[in-house]
Amino acid sequence: MSTIGFIGSGHIGSTVARLAVAAGYQVVVSNSRGPQTLADLVAELGPNARAATPEEAGRAGDLVVISVPLRAYLDVPVEPLAGKTVIDTCNYYPQRDGHIAELDDASTTGSELVQKHLPTAHVVKLFNNIFFETLRTLPRKAGAPDRTALPIAGDDANAKVQVTEFLDAIGYDAFDAGPLAEGWRWQPATPAYGLYAGATIQDAVPADAEKVRRLLDAATR
Repeated sequence: MSTIGFIGSGHIGSTVARLAVAAGYQVVVSNSRGPQTLADLVAELGPNARAATPEEAGRAGDLVVISVPLRAYLDVPVEPLAGKTVIDTCNYYPQRDGHIAELDDASTTGSELVQKHLPTAHVVKLFNNIFFETLRTLPRKAGAPDRTALPIAGDDANAKVQVTEFLDAIGYDAFDAGPLAEGWRWQPATPAYGLYAGATIQDAVPADAEKVRRLLDAATR
């Protein structure tokens, strides 16, 4: 049974952890405040979950999910993630993260900054354009006519295969949007950002690969 490590266990991280446990994975959750603060989440997730430090979660995961405010990306431990596939869920919000010059002038992307910080990991951008409650609502079995595709970007083909398999297990298709540099196409304020949001959580909007492709192509800088 594969293990998914979580560095950051807020809304997105904890939602992905719930989906992972439901799909049969072991999960190791962590945050910046210490394992003791995750007791309620671990109790909810059940016997296939435990809390740890970020370093321990990184070492334990066959696949690791980073879900922290982008301003904290330099705090993500480097050595435990060496050689691993890492899902980057982070978004850049200057009002929260402060201004980052390379992102303000569009000379790079947030996921490329994470990859630069983790030079021996294989970063894949994912879960950056879906609300956590919507993420919990939209999973469907493979082949379902209303199954949703989520965009991914990454520079390592094998890492994208691993992430695609994980997505399939938790109820989603993957749409390969290309290398990390293409991740700007679903950053905040682009057409594909918030693609799946309806008027209410109950109105979450499934989107197939063709719809995802169309909105990614509509992005401009």
